[in-house]
Amino acid sequence: MSRYVPDISTHRWVIIAADRENRPDNEHEEIKHDKCVFCAGQEKITSEEVFRIGEGGANEPGWKVRVIKNKYPITDIHEVFVHSPDHDRDIENLHVSQIENILQAYKARFNTYTEAGQVLIFCNHGKHAGASMPHPHSQMVVLPTQINIDTLLREPLQHISFEDKYFTVYCPDFSQWSYEAWVAPKQEDTMFGEITNDAIASLATIMKRVTKRLEDIYESQYIYAKVDKNTHPFGYNYYIYPRKNWYLRIIPRFIHRAGFELGTGLSVNIVDPIKAAVELGK
Repeated sequence: MSRYVPDISTHRWVIIAADRENRPDNEHEEIKHDKCVFCAGQEKITSEEVFRIGEGGANEPGWKVRVIKNKYPITDIHEVFVHSPDHDRDIENLHVSQIENILQAYKARFNTYTEAGQVLIFCNHGKHAGASMPHPHSQMVVLPTQINIDTLLREPLQHISFEDKYFTVYCPDFSQWSYEAWVAPKQEDTMFGEITNDAIASLATIMKRVTKRLEDIYESQYIYAKVDKNTHPFGYNYYIYPRKNWYLRIIPRFIHRAGFELGTGLSVNIVDPIKAAVELGK
């Protein structure tokens, strides 16, 4: 069981989840596909399967997206979305139809728990971004409604990169990370669980475009030339805001946070959001 510890003066919370200490840490190990528990053929050795998109029964092959319980939960409800049977390709390299499958799984599980608390869907891509398993996956946690979380409200539309019928992609002035991208639905006052199939198709295309562009920027930008890409490969996080007026925030992990940021709570962004919006829109 997780334990929630409040700070009385700031109304912030810390979650004590001691079981997380035992989670795997094998991002840099050479894991063969037949040894990866998230790969096809390993279904019976994972934790309990709770949902899938594709064919076959629970804990059997045939799936396109698989949702299982997290063995090392942060909260009492904590699930893992295995993005595809492909061990190597993630959002930036998957076919758009497979990203749609992932988003459909997000919607289904979001709506399963929307009455149980605050449903946060998030992804850690790469070791530097917090991933403990190399096989592409994302996660969902449910937080009690009384827990105050510091997730940002949707930022105003500024420095638009591109848009379509359903979404606007932009880099707000309050960008804490270099090249971070916000994706906001044009339909106001809705929660993620209300997204339509047409909007899911649009969002899948946007996610692939943005993450692929971020990968290209990471590989080519001069300011990151000093990064050892063997020990610091391309990484990013994204999350879906859990309340009304939802958005998707994609955060590339090009640099480390250091003592100044940790000591002051201030973020230092070395790329002007105006420039970032132009670069992401190419």
